[in-house]
Amino acid sequence: MTVESGIATAWQRMRAQGAWAYGLRISIALGSVMALCWWQDRLSSVIALFLGIIVSALAETDDSWRGRLRALAATLVCFALVAFGVQALLRQPLGFALALVLFTFVFTLLGAAGERYRAIASACVILALYTAISMAPGAAHVGAAHAGAWSVPVLLLAGAAWYGLLSVGWCALFPHAPVRENLAALFEQLGAYLRLKASLFEPVRAVDLERRRMALAQTNGRVVAQLNTVKESLFNRLGPKPGPAIDGEMLRHMNLYFIAQDIHERASSSHYRYNEWAQLLFHSDVLYRCQRVLGLQGAACTRLAEALRLRQPFMPDAEGARAMEDLRAAIDYLAAQQQPAWQRALRSLRALVRNLSTLDAQLAAAAHPTAGAALADPSLFNRRPRTLAEAWTRIRLQLHPSAPLLRHALRLSLALGAGFVAMQLTDPVHGYWILLTTLFVCLPTYGATLQRVAQRILGTVIGLVAGWALLRLFPGLPEQALITVAAGVLFFITRTRRYVTATAAITLLVLLCFHQTTGDAYALIWPRLLDTVIGAAIAAAAMLLVLPDWQGRRLHLLVAQAIGAHAAYLREIMSQYASGKDDDLDYRLARRNAHNADAALSTALSQLLLEPRAVRRHARVGMQLLLLSHTLLNYLSALGAHRDKLFQGESHPLAVQAAQQAADSLEQMAQALKTRQPVPADDGRAAALGLELEQQIDTLADPFSPLLLVCQQLEPLREACLRLQGEGE
Repeated sequence: MTVESGIATAWQRMRAQGAWAYGLRISIALGSVMALCWWQDRLSSVIALFLGIIVSALAETDDSWRGRLRALAATLVCFALVAFGVQALLRQPLGFALALVLFTFVFTLLGAAGERYRAIASACVILALYTAISMAPGAAHVGAAHAGAWSVPVLLLAGAAWYGLLSVGWCALFPHAPVRENLAALFEQLGAYLRLKASLFEPVRAVDLERRRMALAQTNGRVVAQLNTVKESLFNRLGPKPGPAIDGEMLRHMNLYFIAQDIHERASSSHYRYNEWAQLLFHSDVLYRCQRVLGLQGAACTRLAEALRLRQPFMPDAEGARAMEDLRAAIDYLAAQQQPAWQRALRSLRALVRNLSTLDAQLAAAAHPTAGAALADPSLFNRRPRTLAEAWTRIRLQLHPSAPLLRHALRLSLALGAGFVAMQLTDPVHGYWILLTTLFVCLPTYGATLQRVAQRILGTVIGLVAGWALLRLFPGLPEQALITVAAGVLFFITRTRRYVTATAAITLLVLLCFHQTTGDAYALIWPRLLDTVIGAAIAAAAMLLVLPDWQGRRLHLLVAQAIGAHAAYLREIMSQYASGKDDDLDYRLARRNAHNADAALSTALSQLLLEPRAVRRHARVGMQLLLLSHTLLNYLSALGAHRDKLFQGESHPLAVQAAQQAADSLEQMAQALKTRQPVPADDGRAAALGLELEQQIDTLADPFSPLLLVCQQLEPLREACLRLQGEGE
């Protein structure tokens, strides 16, 4: 490889990253503003303009250019009301404090209406504090007098409007780039899930399968989150019912999304208890061959993600086809041994091979996603409020004491009120960084808040030290201006994944902006550090003292939600037993709800493990319930993956009856947990049907084997629910 081709490849890979486009957009916005202020000799206006750009970028959500333009108009109206309101109240400390508390409470609750509203509402609260910071003596207030009519709110709005228009134009020029990047991230997560799933097939004694299954459940949560992101990205551009006039690129992306959904269902399927396979077939290499096929399919998903990012064609690897043939040959060899003890395991292995073969076919279809048959029902479910009445209904559902969003809104509002009091006691003029720190680190959960507190303090220290060093090394204002723009870009490309780096970058930006305005940034170093520590301490105290939302208190509701969603998924699968396989909206919605509920339970348990030991009494049974719930979902996915085989087989009333009884039992458990009533005792019907199903399993169609596993999962799940209720008493 020549140096030129290596540079070209590196450049192409950098362009393929979504952060590249984001960083370029930010650098254009910040760089142009800095250049204009230098040209017009208005450096005193830099702080307010930069803060306007930052808060506008924070309010940005993935959308089409038309949707983004509408969101920008609404955002600027809200920003104007907040900015001019703060300007009017700033000379009345008590009025400002009360308005800030009220704004924070109302805007936080508005987040219940949806992601777009949540982003705008959060940005409005940030803008209120940015306005106060910009009007503080020694900041942009000095420039406001110099600028005449350019008051601080106007400068903030000008910066916000400039970035917003730049974002709308960028979206119009590159409408497919966000969808492509989200799809690439989805297939990357699917690749990681398949490789982790492959580790379950390792036929080694004393393997900690429980730990691997827990890791698999957590990885599944990330896959589900990315599936939801891609769906929203498509929905923003196509609407709920994509029409026939879809352009070729969007049609390709939509088909890739549906392919990813099918791959996820098949990847999350379980056809048998893998530890029993490992014991029964210990001296065979068939499980290693299963592991190899899954690992190669995971690698293919990763290569597909890379191809999407680089906009290159994707070609399936012939090695996967050879590995599949070797797996079939290994199963045929075992079948030729005529061992009666192996027959049921071999039937499940053949079902697994069919599933993996279909997964291979889906990966092959991903190479030409517009060439396959179109989905009969390509509709996308609209989870957004369609009317103001529906939005108000969502907000009203949060207006009860146990609602996490209401508790967070009250906690954050009171924390900002306490921060304002601390500011008045320490530094009434420049102490707004206390409030800003409290706002950014006070998150809905205890574990996330403590992590953010530590990251914020560490990032601030790094940023202040770096700022002090750079001011010494580069005393010239032009060099500092370039570093300021670079710090702003670094903040945005790292703020979601590397919060310490992002905090250091934004601290450096503020320090250098202040130096551009006043020429004395050294005076800001110690106050900024002290304010950060005070604000972080207030946020941590609020998390402990003001309506703490411990995950253990709502664990029963999350378990009930997951079990109920699994029951609905089972009913939808069995409804297609009578009508035939159809990936219509109802089926895809039931499947997605089941996975969303399982992911929500996994996330809650991850947060529960970060909480104080005194409130973690549900941790052990919670982890057991997550494993049982996710394993049940795996069995349901296997049953759903073979719907076509179910319909082609003969009628089996016993299987239908067993599925109906299993769904009824799951719904009874979910309702008991939700209402905090005792879980109904097992009446024996489900166990009797399961036993009868097991006795006749050899005469039923192969795909009914996962249904037997579903029935066998009911009793352990019931016992775990009883333990959860016993610990809650």
